[in-house]
Amino acid sequence: MIVELGHFALVLAFLICLVQVILPAWGAQIGEARLMRVGEPAALLQLGLLIVAFGALTHAYIVSDFSVSNVWANSHSTKPLIYRISGVWGNHEGSMLLWVLILALFGAAVAAFGSNLPTTLRANVLSVQASIALAFLLFILLTSNPFTRLDPVPLDGRGLNPILQDPALAFHPPFLYAGYVGFSMAYSFAIAGLIEGRTDAAWARWVRPWTLAAWMCLTVGIAMGSWWAYYELGWGGWWFWDPVENASFMPWLAGTALLHSAVVMEKREALKVWTILLAILTFSLSLMGAFLVRSGVLSSVHAFAVDPQRGVFILGIMSVFIGGALTLYAWRAPSLRQGGLFAPISREGGLVLNNVLLTTATGTVLVGTLYPLALEAINGAKISVGPPYFNATFVPLMVPLLLALPFGPLLAWKRGDVYAALQRLMIAGLLAIGAAVVVFAFVERGPWLAPFAIALGVWVVAGAISELLFRARAGNAQGAEVLRRLGNLPRSVYGTAIAHAGVGIMVIGIAATSAWQSEKILTMRPGQTAQIAGYELTFKGVAPNDGPNYREIIGLMTVSRGGSLVTELAPSKRQYNAPPQATSEAGIYVALAGDLYAVLGDDAGDGAWAVRLYFNPLVRLIWIGAVIMFIGGAFSLSDRRLRVGAPSRRRPRRPAPTPAPAE
Repeated sequence: MIVELGHFALVLAFLICLVQVILPAWGAQIGEARLMRVGEPAALLQLGLLIVAFGALTHAYIVSDFSVSNVWANSHSTKPLIYRISGVWGNHEGSMLLWVLILALFGAAVAAFGSNLPTTLRANVLSVQASIALAFLLFILLTSNPFTRLDPVPLDGRGLNPILQDPALAFHPPFLYAGYVGFSMAYSFAIAGLIEGRTDAAWARWVRPWTLAAWMCLTVGIAMGSWWAYYELGWGGWWFWDPVENASFMPWLAGTALLHSAVVMEKREALKVWTILLAILTFSLSLMGAFLVRSGVLSSVHAFAVDPQRGVFILGIMSVFIGGALTLYAWRAPSLRQGGLFAPISREGGLVLNNVLLTTATGTVLVGTLYPLALEAINGAKISVGPPYFNATFVPLMVPLLLALPFGPLLAWKRGDVYAALQRLMIAGLLAIGAAVVVFAFVERGPWLAPFAIALGVWVVAGAISELLFRARAGNAQGAEVLRRLGNLPRSVYGTAIAHAGVGIMVIGIAATSAWQSEKILTMRPGQTAQIAGYELTFKGVAPNDGPNYREIIGLMTVSRGGSLVTELAPSKRQYNAPPQATSEAGIYVALAGDLYAVLGDDAGDGAWAVRLYFNPLVRLIWIGAVIMFIGGAFSLSDRRLRVGAPSRRRPRRPAPTPAPAE
């Protein structure tokens, strides 16, 4: 009964979406306020119905209702509760339901908190947002119904892919989808703005919080996916330029450019045409990611095994929303009034440089991701584009971006002074040079460009701190005055500095682990010792163990350094019951200098086992930097100037009438 209720709620949500698409947009067209106001309750009702549908599917997973085909295909009675719940979105049908639920959540947030938006703009935004949900709800109901029943009912399920049975995968997809889908709000505002012909500073103020919230979620989602791949897949790395990884990275790059472009539009009413285009392209890249993951064109550990017919349906959705948006953009863009002029050396100029480099980087990733697919479709040839291509094209674009990053916030609007900015960044430059010298003094082997990469990360971090000190007039005011100014700085200023510092910390981690990772592949017998990065690992043998839904062989290792015991590692090989599949679980020792990483391989006979050992210096800084970036975004989002909607202007009070003089 609960399953049928969920299915019925899904159908009702589709009908409510249809109403939300038509009536508010028609009301905005003819100027009928009552029709426009339909959008708000419709958006809230749509969210409520999708919560019911999602809750019904979750209940089916929790109670192991194997009469539901989706539950049977992706769950098992012996699976721990947390993985039964995460199994709801660990498959195509359930993840699409989560997708539309997040779409409805963002639309309902505009309906509930967008009271300061102009009535017509809010009506058009809610209508466009509902049209996206309508398309995906139709896709779910026709091709991917999560509530399909089975008859007869199986005794047990087939189980979830074992590599998805991990705590990080319980949270990674929801954050990732919140980022993907959150960019739909920027898209909806862009289409609504083009329909009305209203794109001004207020529009940029309205769109920035939604874009920032989506960017924050996508940042955390990508970082959690990287962390999961690092410790779960046993490859010893944190990023592999997998096509599906790229599919999430491209919207992040475009969304970062959109955030910076919207700042220029809000402050100077410039870059209007470019900002609108970025809003469209960012969500278009999210749609492309959905197509790549669900069409069956990719073979990836991240991709859903979905038949091509569903991919054709999503391709149709992409054609309508991307093609329609670009057509409307081409029609309206020439009529958009441009904002004020600015010199190349200015804060606007720095943000334009940021946009050019980020969008070019997005293009290089797009080419590297789609070229093998296009080549295979044309002549059947199969090639792979891996790290060498991306390192040769993407990295050179990031170097000038990171060099310029500290300058932007220190330049004035309209016309800046590079020499003055250099003076303010002098200490940051000295710290970066000092970091390079120290690294050169201690490294015993190349690559010799790595110290410069470390210096670049230090430059970005120190530059972010320099911005805060400059705004507080450190060195030109008394200590109490400096503290007072620091306390009065807007949260968005802190948010920008914190996010930039997170980028610098991430760069340091990427440079260190990419340049100086140590690796050993060997066969070890009990009692044998191996050395790596100053650690001695002694193999003690293997031991069997039974988990809740798997059996495993654990490799026992002791780790010492300088003759002193440091820790014990227990990498393992697991064999899951349902579905029957083997996985590797790495043993990781986390230290300040880096991670010691051990993976147990195959049985080599006579008590010997294949073992892979890695030492990844400063690798944790990569994910720490991502968390710091998220915190910076949260600071900016909490700024009162970035609340949803534009501040309402109070009408000036009329002066009280002067009493007439007594006669």
